[in-house]
Amino acid sequence: MSQDSTTVPETSRKLSGRRRREIVAVLLFSGGPIFESSIPLSVFGIDRQDAGVPRYRLLVCAGEDVPLRTTGGLELTAPYGLEALSRAGTVVVPAWRSITQPPPAAALDALRRAHEEGARIVGLCTGAFVLAAAGLLDGRPATTHWMYAPTLAKRYPSVHVDPRELFVDDGDVLTSAGTAAGIDLCLHIVRTDHGADAAGALARRLVVPPRRSGGQERYLDRSLPEEIGADPLAEVVAWALEHLHEQFDVEALAARAYMSRRTFDRRFRSLTGSAPLQWLITQRVLQAQRLLETSDYSVDEVAGRCGFRSPVALRGHFRRQLGSSPAAYRAAYRARRPQGGPVERTDRPDRLERLERADRPDRAEVIEPRSGDHSLPLRRQGAPGGPTGHSGHPPHHHHAPHPDPGKPESDAYAPRLPEQAAGRAPGRPSLPGQRERPVG
Repeated sequence: MSQDSTTVPETSRKLSGRRRREIVAVLLFSGGPIFESSIPLSVFGIDRQDAGVPRYRLLVCAGEDVPLRTTGGLELTAPYGLEALSRAGTVVVPAWRSITQPPPAAALDALRRAHEEGARIVGLCTGAFVLAAAGLLDGRPATTHWMYAPTLAKRYPSVHVDPRELFVDDGDVLTSAGTAAGIDLCLHIVRTDHGADAAGALARRLVVPPRRSGGQERYLDRSLPEEIGADPLAEVVAWALEHLHEQFDVEALAARAYMSRRTFDRRFRSLTGSAPLQWLITQRVLQAQRLLETSDYSVDEVAGRCGFRSPVALRGHFRRQLGSSPAAYRAAYRARRPQGGPVERTDRPDRLERLERADRPDRAEVIEPRSGDHSLPLRRQGAPGGPTGHSGHPPHHHHAPHPDPGKPESDAYAPRLPEQAAGRAPGRPSLPGQRERPVG
């Protein structure tokens, strides 16, 4: 269950008699980053009853019999060992030192036993790898830091990895994305246990929002997954990233890999942690984001250079992933830039609102996709992608309703322009492709 859900799954096992729901055990390992480790210690280990936050009892446990060295060479001493996990109603694994190393067998056994006895098991960031190694994520939805999600999905194919979520609550097993998303999940646990008022009071004390909207999409990088180099699909993925300015669909990628679409989908998901169509759309939006930041191309030109069939398609996907229109995003980005650059600064909110309205078509004609057709449309050779007419202004369209969230986000769901529907090509010629390097 994702962080946007309003209901919480029922815990599948009853808590054994010797465990207490108010006791939270935090399992630490040597080499774990101190920030992630400190999150559950701060949330569950400090008495804030004066602020209306019910008190938890915290047990800090060492997951192995070695010195617990953390960020900066600091050495920690945990007051408890693995035996203390037998009293906890919630066990938190805040991080694991390396996604390439197996966790200690004794720690995995203790986690399995705690889960069998009804304890709630929580993995923050790379702590999800420990839960997966213990078999606690088999057949379950989970998330982790977007950078490590492909590795988690490939190493544990029975885990349903969703790299878009800030956290996933599957009842008695919960996982979060990287670093600060651990705060989101811990606040969610407090909200589940004691209600929104307690979580809100804690959020005010921590000076963080009580509930963040959105997911990890805005932070996703176009970098290849760590382990992709040795995979046969590496060449296909690299080719797709080099040719984002061209219009091609998932069928074309499957053909380049000499695979059927079904086999390609399965292999691609195991490699990257996401469906190929969603991955492709995300990469196109990321490319558009970079061009809006680093170039003076119009939104129409950006759409063509990122392989979208039309600016309308770009606007729809851009808004769904980043929560803003392309024009408003560019204006806000330039308003934050230091003075002295070649672009004009835009600091007035009313101008941003006008840009939002100008970038959003009033009406758009919706073309329903064919049943089972979830691929991006192939672009005809030389077919232009701009929406402008002879006057230089975008034509008016009927407003397109927001797509069904259960359907994949594809150009197949994007509105078609009147010129395209009539079989006429718009006047703007297609633009040559150009790969942009990431900024910063």
